[in-house]
Amino acid sequence: MRITKQTLSRVLMLAIAITSIAVPRRPFAQTAEAKSSSATGNSSPGQWSVLVEKVDAGDINLAPSFQIAIYEGLLDELSKTKRFKQVLRDGDRNASEIANLLTLKTTVQKYSAGSETRREVTTVSGATKLTVRSQLLTRDGKILLERTVDGNVRFMGSNLRATHNLARNVAKAIKQSSLPEPSFSASSRANNSSKNDDIVMVEFR
Repeated sequence: MRITKQTLSRVLMLAIAITSIAVPRRPFAQTAEAKSSSATGNSSPGQWSVLVEKVDAGDINLAPSFQIAIYEGLLDELSKTKRFKQVLRDGDRNASEIANLLTLKTTVQKYSAGSETRREVTTVSGATKLTVRSQLLTRDGKILLERTVDGNVRFMGSNLRATHNLARNVAKAIKQSSLPEPSFSASSRANNSSKNDDIVMVEFR
């Protein structure tokens, strides 16, 4: 049987038509939405961001190296929790452009220097101990969360390890706490704070 060019052209056009019907095109809007979702990942537009202020040693004679170590540890540990959309450093110029922003204030309340040498000799003395008060505040100064947290080194390890343990415990306390949504009204926050006036004291080791 001889196939003419006209017959072959008709068959080709018919195949193209069948393919177009079987595989409908996705709307552009859906494609753009999917790309947007994949780009943003799991971030939520209503998620809080946090600005970490420098550690306030208050009246405690705490070495600058300890203050810096606590601060850097907080930045690292808070980022690991995935609790916040962004974790910003103190003085970040972008902070003023972020609507849902909390501020973390950390104030040293107690510090016991301890001794690495004594910890190597005995396990019952020489512990390095740190206690801080951590507060999460809104832009208008309302306290959404306040915790007293410890960070200790009781056994082997350098004194600075207490700062790592402290930062981890602060982040853990924040992660386990319930925070209101950013859209939560100021009046509702005020009512809730009046019902929960007691400050919860937690200690992690």
